[in-house]
Order: sequence, then structure tokens, then C-alpha cells
Amino acid sequence: MALLKEEKNKIVKKFQNSDTDTGSPEVQIALLTENINKLQSHFSIHKKDHHSRTGLIRMVNLRRKLLAYLKRKNPESHKNIINSLKLRG
Repeated sequence: MALLKEEKNKIVKKFQNSDTDTGSPEVQIALLTENINKLQSHFSIHKKDHHSRTGLIRMVNLRRKLLAYLKRKNPESHKNIINSLKLRG
């Protein structure tokens, strides 16, 4: 289920603020969103995989917290990342 190295690097390059940025909230939200999307497709096949569902819920909660932090600290970046990842709507 984990992201491949190439996929992760592509996402980091798209959302990073500088060349050495790998841990900003924007990058973390984008990586979590990609993982969440992969897990949701996994559940269409494996309906009774409750252990992975627990991990999915943790990822969704972490992404929600990061989005709230970003909205507090940098509302413009929050708006941009929601639009680019097509979240909320």
C-alpha cells in the first residue's frame, strides 16, 4: 500500500516550498492524500480489512489536523492546497 519512491518524489517536488523542503505541512498533506486514495481503492476489494481501516482513519485525522494548522498559519497556502488536491467538494 505504501507509496513508491518515484511517486513520493514526484509529489514532494510538486508541493515543496524550497529545494530542500520535504516536511512542510503542504508536502505532508499531499502525501497523506495520495496514501488515503490508495487505501480507499484497496477497500473496494478487501471489505473486511479492518486493521488497514484503522490506519486509514489515523491518516485522515492527521491530515485534518495538518489542514487546520495550515489554515491558522497560512490561509492562502491552505486554499491553494485544497484546490490542487480537490479536497472538500
